[in-house]
Amino acid sequence: MFIDRAKIYVKAGDGGNGCIAFRREKFVPKGGPAGGDGGKGGDVIIEADENLDTLLDFHYKRHYYAERGEHGKGKNQKGKDGKDLVIKVPVGTLIFDVETGELLADLVSHGQRVVVAKGGKGGRGNAHFATSTRQTPYFAEKGEKGEERWLYLELKLLADVGLLGLPNAGKSTLLSRISNATPEIAPYPFTTKTPNLGVVEREDITFTVADIPGLIEGAHENKGMGDEFLRHIERTSVLVFVLDAADMINPPQRAYEILKKELYLYSPKLLEKPRIIAINKIDLPEAQERIPEIEEWLKNEGVPYVFISAKEGINIDKLLELMEKYVKEKKESIPVVEIEKEIEELKQENKKQEIPEIIKEGDLWILKDKKTESLANKLDLYNPQAFSYFLNYAKRRGIIKLINRAKIKDDEEIKIGNYVFKYNSKNNSLELIE
Repeated sequence: MFIDRAKIYVKAGDGGNGCIAFRREKFVPKGGPAGGDGGKGGDVIIEADENLDTLLDFHYKRHYYAERGEHGKGKNQKGKDGKDLVIKVPVGTLIFDVETGELLADLVSHGQRVVVAKGGKGGRGNAHFATSTRQTPYFAEKGEKGEERWLYLELKLLADVGLLGLPNAGKSTLLSRISNATPEIAPYPFTTKTPNLGVVEREDITFTVADIPGLIEGAHENKGMGDEFLRHIERTSVLVFVLDAADMINPPQRAYEILKKELYLYSPKLLEKPRIIAINKIDLPEAQERIPEIEEWLKNEGVPYVFISAKEGINIDKLLELMEKYVKEKKESIPVVEIEKEIEELKQENKKQEIPEIIKEGDLWILKDKKTESLANKLDLYNPQAFSYFLNYAKRRGIIKLINRAKIKDDEEIKIGNYVFKYNSKNNSLELIE
């Protein structure tokens, strides 16, 4: 079964909690807090695999979870990191975030990877919070939650050449003649119900050819097999229109116009691609009579063409030479991506500090600052020591000054992470609402 679309849920592993522990051993005179950190949660990674050609597996399994990190232990022992979960998809898969519609990745090469959900960081153990004035900290951080999201996967075959034609035009026969593909071939329409991919090996180049299931007039209105497979030719270097010279109902001139119209109605950009017209079945007597008329029409079209017989192998080499020419031109024109420059730009973007802000939603003030929110969620703020630590951090971070500038009144509530506070103007501090 050929499945080229899927929707899946991914959940990265949560980070392990930090440990609260103390070391009191006979031969360890300087014991004190010894709680280890929690392990990091596993990431969810999607990897392109050239051995896959369908998204069928995601039709049966739609929920994927990475391993969570282990909790920290005594004697400053760090918890084990959770294992990453690697999900393999066919080369040519696009990954979208369902909620935002953002394209997260376009996996176009074997082994290419993208992290679609990051594992949560492990919480710090109480050993991290010991100071000269807080020598026995009875608190530690909880692990961060791993990212979770719904993803939409869409497969677009990575073919260099796309074969288009009306049903029974001979595309499958042509593909089997020029490549290693073995599509179903029969003397009736719609024998090809899913795209077939074949590899053509020439002396100095190897390229792939996709046979797209037959279009008919009105395919954009979902007639016949519709146009659901046309996405698989969006990446091609050249389109080959396979036209049946012996077809009395839809002769090549009419078939060509039908195909162009359906392409345009699907995506006008497809008509901007280079084209080759292959007039097929010239070995048949009824086709030979029409060759002069067809050739006259082709000269006026101004598109490279060749008369072939896929069944008998007539002029197949000429067609392959044309295909090879366009594929080479496309590959030579692809600009070299400056990967190092892109990585450096991403690093600089990540270095930018997020500026805290506080906004009002209804009767509630909400702090927008990932660092402060994250710390609040990691700590048990009902623990006096943990609350004191958080309050000192908020002051250093400038959160209290931000509250003052916003002129928040004492009886108004402020949400920071999962906690709600009230501002105490007398003490210039925050009070946790239980």
